Amino acid sequence: MQLGIIGLARSGKTSVFNAVTRGRAQVGAYSASNQPNVGVVNVPDERVDALARLYKPKKVTYATIEYVDFPAAGESFGKGEGPAGKFINDLGRTDALIHVVRAFADETVPHPDGAIDPARDIATMELELAFADLALIERRAGRLENEIRSMKAGEREGPQRTRDLLLRIKAGLEADVAIRGQTIAPEEWRLLEGTQFLTAKPLLVVVNCGEEDLARRDALEADYRAKYAGPGREVAVFSGKFEMELNDLSDAEAAEFRASAGVTESGMAGAIRLSYGLLGLLSFLTAGPDECRAWTVRAGAPAPEAAGKIHSDLQRGFIRAEVIRYDDLIACGSEAEAKRRGMLRTEGKQYTVKDGDVLNILFNV
Repeated sequence: MQLGIIGLARSGKTSVFNAVTRGRAQVGAYSASNQPNVGVVNVPDERVDALARLYKPKKVTYATIEYVDFPAAGESFGKGEGPAGKFINDLGRTDALIHVVRAFADETVPHPDGAIDPARDIATMELELAFADLALIERRAGRLENEIRSMKAGEREGPQRTRDLLLRIKAGLEADVAIRGQTIAPEEWRLLEGTQFLTAKPLLVVVNCGEEDLARRDALEADYRAKYAGPGREVAVFSGKFEMELNDLSDAEAAEFRASAGVTESGMAGAIRLSYGLLGLLSFLTAGPDECRAWTVRAGAPAPEAAGKIHSDLQRGFIRAEVIRYDDLIACGSEAEAKRRGMLRTEGKQYTVKDGDVLNILFNV
């Protein structure tokens, strides 16, 4: 899973990247010629830790998320030239976007537009993402139009449906409706397969506040969420600088500082939790003396699809899955005891995997 971090210049997005990834990317010196920063993060999961204590495995593996911090938008922003210029194609390959919006005041880091105005900056980014999608639509619709002209009458139905869909999406964008907010049926999405629209991607808006605002973070977050949250779009209030500075402390010291600032959850944990929710993901678990591990799968996935995350052979040869709920396994203290108490179930191909399921896949080679 890859999440792209975007934002206007001096929004503090690289501080947010460092905070979430425990990275040390250079802050405050990005230009349009820079390459993205990339960091891979283990998803904190106390269930994996508990299983490791129970099984004492040779290896412990957490689910991971890759964060890509794209160069800040330069002078092209506000002129319809799209976000991060040459990185549009890379942005298109991400699974979701995180837009860091500046809400902190710092006289030593003046805002490019003068005043701090999160609402203006959110609108600017939305406009630029829409411009990028409109340009993509115009190119693809133009190619389809040329193809349709050269086709025989009986061959035109499919391309015409795709062209008409693109034009409908274009009209929505021009009416300030992001693609994620438009009504597009599953069969219509299949017509667009391979087209990476930016406003179709799940979006997490991170309002990057100052440390002095952390004590009222919940109220701020509720206010921003009421204004900007919606289908495929979530909002969090976060202090990138504050969280980044805590990376050099022990977990206990960091927790103490957060508590003194009125913060109950680490920025990294919050961002990951919201990312999972936006993408419709869950974690199932496998456990044994060799390895305890968390695996990521889409919510609603059947057992064979989850098996395929472990290995493609398990999906092809899937017979059934032995399932124990994590809480039941911990309460019982062993698989044998869970089985004795009737808490180990056998499920077939139609079983929908739940978050926290501990699975053992039985399969044919």
